[in-house]
Amino acid sequence: MLLQGLKVVEMATWVAGPSSAAVLADWGAEVIKVESPIGDAIRAFQPDTAESPGNPIFTNENRGKKGVVLDISRPEGRKALKTLLSQADIFVTNTRPGSLKRLGLDYESLKGEMPRLIYAAVTGYGLTGPEADVAAFDITAFWARSGMARAMIPPDQEPFTSRPGFGDHVTALATVSAVLAALHERSSTGRGRLVETSLIRAGAYTIGWDLAQQLRYGEVVTTQRRADRPSGISGFFRTSDDRWLCIVPRTMDCFTKMMIAIDRPEVLAEPRFEPPIVDLETTREVRAMCDEGFAKMTLAEAGARLDEQDLAWAPMATLAELADSEMAETAGCFITVEDGWGGTFRAPAAPARFPEGAPPVGRAAPKLGQHTREVLEAAGLRPDEIDALM
Repeated sequence: MLLQGLKVVEMATWVAGPSSAAVLADWGAEVIKVESPIGDAIRAFQPDTAESPGNPIFTNENRGKKGVVLDISRPEGRKALKTLLSQADIFVTNTRPGSLKRLGLDYESLKGEMPRLIYAAVTGYGLTGPEADVAAFDITAFWARSGMARAMIPPDQEPFTSRPGFGDHVTALATVSAVLAALHERSSTGRGRLVETSLIRAGAYTIGWDLAQQLRYGEVVTTQRRADRPSGISGFFRTSDDRWLCIVPRTMDCFTKMMIAIDRPEVLAEPRFEPPIVDLETTREVRAMCDEGFAKMTLAEAGARLDEQDLAWAPMATLAELADSEMAETAGCFITVEDGWGGTFRAPAAPARFPEGAPPVGRAAPKLGQHTREVLEAAGLRPDEIDALM
C-alpha cells in the first residue's frame, strides 16, 4: 500500500532533509534515520523526558522512523552506513557536498557500487558552484537570499525573519516529488539516479509569481506600503472587536459586492468608482471606506456579510484557533502520534491524505540510537561488529 516495501536511509539534520523522509515514512516507507553520537540538533529544542514526554519539534520531522547511531568519522561507521545503503532504495541527506565527498559518501563514489540507489541531496545553494558548501538555513537561503523577504516585507517596515521550518517544509515537498519521479523511472530502467533540491531553488519557485515578471521585464512591483497598494478592496481590514480579516477579489463584480457589504452602494453610481480603478487617490478613498465600514462590524458580522456576497475572505486566525478549528480537523490538518513514553499528542499532518486507504500514521520519533542494534542485525552485521560500533 502506497510506499510500503521501500527502504529509505536518511542521514540528515534540522528540517528540510528529515521532514522529506518523514513524509515518506507517513506514506509507508521504512525509514532509518542515521545520526551522529551527539544526535540531530533539533532534539535539543524541546525536552523529551518522562516529565515532558514527546518533543513536538523533533517528532514532527522524525515520527515513524527507526533511529541508528553511527560515527561516520570512523571507517567502521562508514562501512556500516554503506551496508545499509546497499540494501536501501533511497538515500536522503543534507550533509554538505564537500564533507560527503571527503568521506566517500557522495553520489559519484556510490553509484557504481549501488546502481539502483536513488540519492536525494538536499542542499542550500545546489551541489555545484562556489557556494555549494556555504552553510544555509531556510531563513537565510529560502527567505532572505531568494528575494522573498524583500518582496513580502513592506518597505516601511523593519525586516523580519520567517518562522522556523517555513522554507524547509516547501523544500521537503519538492524533495519528495523528485524522489517519487526517480522511483517511477527506476521501475522501467532498473537504475537509480541523483536528485537534488535546494533551499534557494525552492525559494525562487515559491516567489515565482514575482520572479517571473522580474525575469521577463527586468523589474517588478512587490509589497508596497498599505497606502500605495493598487486595490482598495484587497488585503487586511480591522473589525470593531479588534480582529483582522483578509479579502481577495476574484472578478470585476467583487467591487459591487464589497460596496454592498459595507453599506456604501451609493458609490456605484459614480463613474470614477467604476472598475478598474487606476487613480491612486481614488483607490485610497475606497480603502478608507472599507476601513470605516469594517470598523463598525464585529468579525462575525463582517463574515456574514461577505459570505452573503460570496466574496473570498478569511479571518487572520491564531495558531490556537487553528488547533481548535473543526474545519482544520475535518480537512485533515492534524494527526495523533505516540510520544515514546506511553502517551500520545496531536501533531501537524503531512499535506496530503488518501481517503481510500493509507498506512497508519502515528508512531513515535526514535530515541537517539534506539534501533541501532536491531537495524544493524537485520542488515547482516555480526554481533562483534555491532558491539564495536556501539
